[in-house]
Amino acid sequence: VRFPEDLEDDNTTFNPEYSHQVFGDDEVAFGYKGLKILLYYIAGNLSTLFRIEYTSKVNEKFDCVEADDVESKIREIIPPGFCTNTDDFVSLLEKEVNFKPFGMLLHTYSVHNEEAGEDITYQIHKADMTCPGFRDYHERLQTFLMWFIETASFIDVDDERWNYFLVFEKYNKDGATLFATVGYMTVYNYYVYPDKTRPRVSQMLILPPFQGEGHGAQLLETVHRYYMSSPTVLDITAEDPSENYVKLRDFVLVKLCQDLICFSPGKLMQGFSQEMVKEAQQKLKINKQHARRVYEILRLRATDMGDAEQSRSFRLDVKRRLIGPYKKKQRELAKMRRCLRPEELTNQLNQIDLNMQHEQLEESFQQLVTDYRRVLERLAQA
Repeated sequence: VRFPEDLEDDNTTFNPEYSHQVFGDDEVAFGYKGLKILLYYIAGNLSTLFRIEYTSKVNEKFDCVEADDVESKIREIIPPGFCTNTDDFVSLLEKEVNFKPFGMLLHTYSVHNEEAGEDITYQIHKADMTCPGFRDYHERLQTFLMWFIETASFIDVDDERWNYFLVFEKYNKDGATLFATVGYMTVYNYYVYPDKTRPRVSQMLILPPFQGEGHGAQLLETVHRYYMSSPTVLDITAEDPSENYVKLRDFVLVKLCQDLICFSPGKLMQGFSQEMVKEAQQKLKINKQHARRVYEILRLRATDMGDAEQSRSFRLDVKRRLIGPYKKKQRELAKMRRCLRPEELTNQLNQIDLNMQHEQLEESFQQLVTDYRRVLERLAQA
């Protein structure tokens, strides 16, 4: 909500992707007809208005069943201090002009908005719990995780090893410049013996109205650039990354690596090298596993897939990496031959069908090539 009229505007509304973390696996609130759970957030500081509406509700006295206590379930995830009536909320909205982004400005960028017919400016800030007002703001911000990240949990904000990176949009209201929350990322700094840290991305969320505009890539690249300058950082990883996050990371890391000397087309055609691992890690804080994916994507770009020899060389190179798990199974099978009785061995052999392995390997390879081509298409448009 930026303007009072947004309260009645369905175009500014977005629905949750998940509700099982609040309402259970079946995602059902029992005992109501026409139930609406309404959560409004002021665009910048995320002050909250919470209301429940319904046309009818079961009555314990007459229906002998009790409706779910929806309000208590919501109160468990939104911090206290929220509004319950519109007038209080609108009066808070009038003070929004005083809200300013938290922490240190790291990056400013623009995105052209077709609807508005103009470039809109965004800022990325790094904050921590010492910033005045940030603790309360973060409590309101993290409530979105419950609706948009499938396995979300709230973090321990008293642990000083957390870093917070925030994206804000600049907009005008009555001649004043205001800021709207776009998304954020939390990063935990793990200790690596003897004197390094390994930042690990924990949570990343771009709010639905801003998705598909490139903010995730801007945020991840800014975070990488922030840690790249630190001599104590070993590399940057992610905790249980989603499929979408892996695609985003592929794009950002390839964009960063493509200008490194060791990833030049001539060197790519010679195969993955220790030089690539070293330069990616030292200059960009990229670990070996991620550097390998970057190499494969850039090698695909440098390969003429219409040339039989180049295409075969690329395919074999990627499959040699993909075949690792299958080779592990074969080593386990060799051990079984020595240890198991014949009938037990037959049972295990039935589970390890070599033809199926070859099919799975080819399927994995084709899926990777498809994913890599998408990264390269996005890179060409960047």
